[in-house]
This record gives sequence, C-alpha cells and structure tokens, in this order.
Amino acid sequence: MCRHLAYLGPEEPLGRLLVEPQHGLYRQSWAPRHQRYGTVNADGFGVGWYAEDDPVPARYRRAGPIWADLSFADLARVVRSGALLAAVRDATLAGSDAEAAAAPYASGPWLFSHNGAVKGWPRSLAPLAQTLPAADLLSMEARNDSAFVWALVLARLRGGDEEGQALADTVLEVAEAAPGSRLNLLLTNGDTITATTWGDTLWYLTCPRGTVVASEPYDDDPHWQEVPDRTLLAASRTDVLLTPLKEPSVEPLKEPRT
Repeated sequence: MCRHLAYLGPEEPLGRLLVEPQHGLYRQSWAPRHQRYGTVNADGFGVGWYAEDDPVPARYRRAGPIWADLSFADLARVVRSGALLAAVRDATLAGSDAEAAAAPYASGPWLFSHNGAVKGWPRSLAPLAQTLPAADLLSMEARNDSAFVWALVLARLRGGDEEGQALADTVLEVAEAAPGSRLNLLLTNGDTITATTWGDTLWYLTCPRGTVVASEPYDDDPHWQEVPDRTLLAASRTDVLLTPLKEPSVEPLKEPRT
C-alpha cells in the first residue's frame, strides 16, 4: 500500500530524485519491486518540498496516477530543493477525499506519509479518537486511516515530543489497538528524516549527494541498506540512526557515511 521517499542534501531538481531513476517513485507507481501489498499505486500522489529560508514546505498533490499528470513532469524538471517528501498511493479503501487523501500531509514545518493500512479501520481506532481534541479531528485533511494516524502523530509533536518519540509512541499505540496493522511512517521537518518500519519495506542510502530514505531503492546502487522490521530510523544529511521499536533501551546503531 503506497510507496514513499524522503531526501535531504544539496539542491536537486525534483525529477532527478523521483522521475529520472530507473526504478524511481514515478515507475514504482505501476511497477514496484519490493511492495508486499498491492501492485499498482494509482490512487493519487504528492510531493512536498522546502525552499531556501522558508521553513514551511510547498505541496503538489493530485487524486490520479502520477504518470497521467503532464504538469508534474514539467514542474519536476525545474523545481529544485534540498529537502523533500513524496508518495504514490494505493488506497486502502476507495473514498471521495480525492487529492486531500494523497500524502504528504502537512502542518507547520512537517511533511508526513504513511505506507500501510490500519486493521479494522475506522472502528478499531475509535477509542484513540477520544484522546484527540475535537478541533484536531475536524481539521483532518481526509477521512482515512493515514490522515488519522497523522493526527495522532501531530498531537504529540504539538505537545512537545521529539519526532522519533512521536512516531514510535504512535506506532505502538495503534498496533496495540489494531493488531495486524502495517505502520511504515515517514516524517521530515526539512532538516531531519524520521521513519518507522512496521510491516513493510524501508531502505536508506547515504552518499555525497545526501541521504535518501525510501520504501525501496530507486536504482541498483550497492550502498542501499534495508531497515529491519519494527525499527525507528532517524536521519540527517550525514548520518542514520536505527533503534529497535520493541527494545527502546537498546543503544541506537550509528551507520557512518560510506
């Protein structure tokens, strides 16, 4: 269900990261290589990026498949950024939210995406809805499981939690309420990338051009590293830290730049 990617590094045209790679996110919309659930991601797409000296990201989202949007190909050719988050969507359930349901979701400096599905949605998370202020529920961008998970994460971020703590606590809370859920979450503030693996694939690449965290590699570079399941990832432009989600007391593993 869905493929997503986040990047931190020198400014690059969006297309160089999303469209040009042989197995980039653009191609993953119809031919993913590592997707465990679903085969075509044609239920919407989006990209969010940061401009220099502006902490609030811009977004471009559409309800249809990325390959059918001729305007995106033109935009991706000329827009440059040193930080972005993009996703192509395979909807858990068909709905009427259109592009509002397409990641990335956004608030303040954050961009967010969810690859997976909440088991038994929406009934399974009804108790968690009661923990959120009514204003948070009413301001959800869409009425799907991913938007609700984002509301849970955002409530923690607004409450002062660090990005990693907010993602980890949300994953464990949702997994307990809805066992069998797949909860690969991806978050960036333009300076760091935070992600979880819980039921689907995640990889990262550190190289001279920066750090990429993605559902799957966009090329055959041997330096791509797969993230173990049930792991919290925290990345900067130069380093990646991995922490087992089930064992928060374990010392994080630091992966040096190669």
